[in-house]
Amino acid sequence: MIPYPTWLGSGDNAWQMTAATLVGLMSIPALAVLYGGLVQKKWAMNTVLMVFSTFCLVLITWVLWAYKMGFGTPLISTFVGDPRTILGASALQGQANIPLLNGLMPSFKLPAASVEYFQFVFAAITPILFIGSVLGRISFKVWLVFVPLWITFAYSVNAFLLWGGGYWAGKGALDFSGGYVIHLAAGVSGFTAAAIIGPRLKRDREKAIPNNLMFVALGAGILWLGWNGFNGGDPYFAGADAAAAVVNTNLATAVAMMTWIFMDMFLTKEKKPTFLGGLNGMICGLVGITPAAGYVNGFGAIVIGLVCSGIVWVAWQYLPKYVWPFNRVDDALGVVYTHGFAGLCGGLLVGLLADPNMIVYVGLGKTSSVAGTGLFYGHPHQLLVQFLAALTIIVWDGAVTAAILFFIKYVLRMKLRFDDADLEIGDVAVHGEEAYPQEEVLSTRLSVTAEAEASPTTEEPRRPEKASTE
Repeated sequence: MIPYPTWLGSGDNAWQMTAATLVGLMSIPALAVLYGGLVQKKWAMNTVLMVFSTFCLVLITWVLWAYKMGFGTPLISTFVGDPRTILGASALQGQANIPLLNGLMPSFKLPAASVEYFQFVFAAITPILFIGSVLGRISFKVWLVFVPLWITFAYSVNAFLLWGGGYWAGKGALDFSGGYVIHLAAGVSGFTAAAIIGPRLKRDREKAIPNNLMFVALGAGILWLGWNGFNGGDPYFAGADAAAAVVNTNLATAVAMMTWIFMDMFLTKEKKPTFLGGLNGMICGLVGITPAAGYVNGFGAIVIGLVCSGIVWVAWQYLPKYVWPFNRVDDALGVVYTHGFAGLCGGLLVGLLADPNMIVYVGLGKTSSVAGTGLFYGHPHQLLVQFLAALTIIVWDGAVTAAILFFIKYVLRMKLRFDDADLEIGDVAVHGEEAYPQEEVLSTRLSVTAEAEASPTTEEPRRPEKASTE
């Protein structure tokens, strides 16, 4: 009797499950706490509930059909995979396999469940990221319909094209861990959704004050360290490239965070360093290095952190003030900048900086090692491929996001935004709860509830008409 089949590598599997858990922590609790602390206090619970609900909806969609659409056998040429469930015993305990990658990478030493869960947490975090674009107005019911449709028609296509052996993978496009599939997609889809749904209330836009910066710091710290699993788990083996990807991730992030802080100190009118500015720089570094983590050396990681943070800082300062459509769309937390622009910059920089000496998989005999080669190392075509793959993601995800929202609005006849009366109140109106209830309001609720339980035949108590708002 043996504990596992001979093809399974226990060390690789242990790291893969650990990496997947780290990525899961980036969503719950990291982004729930980070976004929940960034919004006005009247929207804190709506934000947290959206994050947790998205995590649930994506997993259900993933196991029923979406995983195989991204990582299975082709359904429509090299564009999307055939939807299948992954609920059977062999689908969970059999040897992992991505059909179109057979022979192009080492055989997996992992059970299918490890790869399926690892790829699920990547899928889940993508719509969770662009929740930040539509906070403070999108209908919760609409979001529950939107998420499974978006995972099906946008994310699964992105994953198949670049990771599942689809069209752009066949052309040699490099996206180590999701600069395009996740971050560029989130930026484009979030911005498109924000444009269609419309802005927050004017008063909320003018007084968009974070309700708890210490929660933001806690979420940011978990997010940063969780990224070790995000990039370190993507080779699927606990090898040298995984270790290099972790170092590159942290190095690029450190450079990017300090770049933003220094630019705030020396190039703004206030000339003050802020934690929120540093947070934006941190996210730019994490996002920018994601498509490149295992393909660039340490010098490349430094360049990516510096360039991505600097470009996004300029875009953040300039575009919302002067350039259409950025000055017309209410992207509540600036997802299009810190994820869309940073993901695009990082992906293009792979086309320049990919170092062929950074080996992902070691070749034996006549088999060549797997690595990436950018323009600076003698392969200019890589930059063109990176650009065209990015353009595909931008056009497809923008179109699909718009189509889904119009379908929900005009076919399902659902209102995309909460009513203005609900927008004025926030969590209490929408969910009947709030993050920081006032003591007197809470006492009133408890006494009313006690009376109702003692006298069940009395008139139903009225919900408090007022809630603490910004």
